[in-house]
Amino acid sequence: MSQVSIDQKRPRTATSSAFTSPDIRPSGVPGLRTPPVELGPPETPPWSHRLLPPFVRGLLADLGWWQDPEPQPPSVHLEQTLAVLRKFGWCQSLDTTVTGRLCIRGAQNVLQRTGHVTPTNRDKAIGYMQQALAQAGISMQYFAWNDLPDQQFSTVEALLTRAARLARENGE
Repeated sequence: MSQVSIDQKRPRTATSSAFTSPDIRPSGVPGLRTPPVELGPPETPPWSHRLLPPFVRGLLADLGWWQDPEPQPPSVHLEQTLAVLRKFGWCQSLDTTVTGRLCIRGAQNVLQRTGHVTPTNRDKAIGYMQQALAQAGISMQYFAWNDLPDQQFSTVEALLTRAARLARENGE
């Protein structure tokens, strides 16, 4: 499994990128699940899903008239977050722009509101993102790091990919 190498002689700044490996598949590690070949974003929820409060959707599900999405583990949630950003566009400084672009936290909010992740698994996914940043020598919160002026989407993709790999390595 390829590891991100960090030069110990030169301290990393918050803007330097240690996330360069695009390969997210584990290589030969027994017990690890391999990700789907191409994980797309979840379908846009219908208006009925957006307009009905969660407790009403829960009652309808109990009656068999509604089917909520199945909440995903942290590794899949991180992959879905990346897929949502690719589909709707990435932004900085706002969770959601008027044109529909999202930052990392905004994409996670959408996935949580539509039932694709539980709050507990989202918190675990955030922990994996923070762990990936810490391994790169960055001590900022992920949402502040996302908003750095010279941040690029390719670096955000690499962060989410690395965090998803860490989650899979831990069996989540």
